[in-house]
Amino acid sequence: MLAYIKGMLEMKFNNYIVIDVGGIGYKIFMSENAIETIGETGKIVKVHTHYRVREDDISIYGFLTNDELKMFELLIGVSGIGAKSAITMLSNITPSSFALAIISNDTSKLVKIPGIGAKSAARIVLELKDKLKTTEAVKTQNTQIQQVIIEDNKIQEAISALQVLGYNRKEIEKVLEKLDKTELSLEDIIRNSLTILGK
Repeated sequence: MLAYIKGMLEMKFNNYIVIDVGGIGYKIFMSENAIETIGETGKIVKVHTHYRVREDDISIYGFLTNDELKMFELLIGVSGIGAKSAITMLSNITPSSFALAIISNDTSKLVKIPGIGAKSAARIVLELKDKLKTTEAVKTQNTQIQQVIIEDNKIQEAISALQVLGYNRKEIEKVLEKLDKTELSLEDIIRNSLTILGK
């Protein structure tokens, strides 16, 4: 409903700001990082917004960039992750680092965020990995993320091929952990895995 709000920054608090637009003060919840970097009160600011409506609550969440907004919207789509948890995550990890952690299955980076345990981190990776890999904004964000997507797709194809040959996923994953896959083609990964599995 509200794509963005532009007006005078009237007040700043720990977890929200107030923007005056034509004499109406909009209370907008934001991450601590965003509140710190948005600028000084009395200046004109613009924030991208997510308008959230619930039976007992109507709230506006604000973001300095579209990448932050997209990360927030992805997170609140995960079962068990609410708006407050998503805002906390935005205060502790950048969208690009978040995308990289999800695509590379790096749950250790996610559990460092306050309020995110091992189960929540695993669920976030499980529910968002495929979505992030097909998101154009993520794919074009930086070359490191592009490379991780390529590597992950290659590993998934190798796992599928080895499963067709009768090996179970757990033993395949154990073998793949031992291989330096960065310089290997898909065929080389399968060939080297078969050598180890055949021993």
